Amino acid sequence: MADRPVKELSWKTPLEVAHKPAMDKIAKTGICGIMDVIAPGIPPGSDTATLALLGYDAVKVYSGRGAFEAIGSGIDVLPGDVALRCNFATVDDEFVVLDRRAGRIANEDASKLAESLQKIKPTGSSVKIVFKNTVQHRAALLLRGPKLSTAVGDSDPEKVGEKVLEIKALDNSLEAKRTAEILNDLLQKFHKILQEHPINEKRVKHGLLPANAILCRGAGTVPNIKPLSEVYGVNAACVSAVSLIKGVCKVAGMKLVDVNGATGTPQTDFMAKAKAAVQTLKTNDFVLLHVKAPDVPSHDGNVKQKIAVIEKIDQMLGYLLEKVDLNETYLAVTADHTTSSLTRNHEGDPVPIAITGPYIRCDDVTEFGERTCAKGGLNRIRGIDLMPILMNLIGKTRKFGA
Repeated sequence: MADRPVKELSWKTPLEVAHKPAMDKIAKTGICGIMDVIAPGIPPGSDTATLALLGYDAVKVYSGRGAFEAIGSGIDVLPGDVALRCNFATVDDEFVVLDRRAGRIANEDASKLAESLQKIKPTGSSVKIVFKNTVQHRAALLLRGPKLSTAVGDSDPEKVGEKVLEIKALDNSLEAKRTAEILNDLLQKFHKILQEHPINEKRVKHGLLPANAILCRGAGTVPNIKPLSEVYGVNAACVSAVSLIKGVCKVAGMKLVDVNGATGTPQTDFMAKAKAAVQTLKTNDFVLLHVKAPDVPSHDGNVKQKIAVIEKIDQMLGYLLEKVDLNETYLAVTADHTTSSLTRNHEGDPVPIAITGPYIRCDDVTEFGERTCAKGGLNRIRGIDLMPILMNLIGKTRKFGA
């Protein structure tokens, strides 16, 4: 949701321009600040950012994005498995990436394409695969078998106009070299199947980009972290439509709440998620309500849509303010990273945060935004600081020292 100043908005950010009475009320009645989710100047991934916001030192515990994506999509990741985050993408005959998201392919098309890839087996290997699409272009790939390694690079160049990368071993182990060979073999086979698939022939006929390649990144396995119930003694739940976030939260021991109409896109049912959060809060100490929608127009450079999405989130927060008793509940609003509508990338700029609830030391901030919150009483904190602050407010932290 956070951004940099945009020229066409008279050098304001989408958040500063949007009509957001609920966010402003939270800022006015609460304490505000800005937050370096990982560290100053470090652009966070959504996975490491969510780990940090839940109180984990992502630098120490992070073990790759792929496992979170797979776990959140419902795939069981076992010790020794290697999982990767994947994109359906569009490439030309020279394997130059034309679109990393295949025109943000619809879930229905992606599901049919994913089904055809499940039958593929690596050449000369006993390794089994699981391939599952999640939201739009996103998918997860799992390798299961002996002598595998997460020490492999990505095939995703993360830029349009560049060739798909050959996956390479990141160390000299036989396991890493074998895993890289298996993945390169699979991606070639995936391309052949997708190129000839009736769904893609139909997409081309209708002027849509074919999803004719799979890009992989973030090979990983399940991190060894303590669940929040052990760290703080809380019952915790997550309301999200995004497999990656659901995967992080599940590893953190949080209950996952599915919501009809929650899509992880700007077309998600914001109010259904808000209602689910209010209901879930009745039986849990802590609820993370995650909304992916602002990130999508940011990556697309669509400033107008980003403003519209922020205003829908504000309406959702208005519902929470009406239905949640702030005499006994704390509400924190923030973002997991800055995504620039100009660069269309995650950036290392700090994000705004506001916390309201009983006995909060209110400051003088009256508007929720990147620059206004910087003047608040929380000052500048790190992502890993947020959970201790919230847990202290609800009486779930222990005294340090005698």
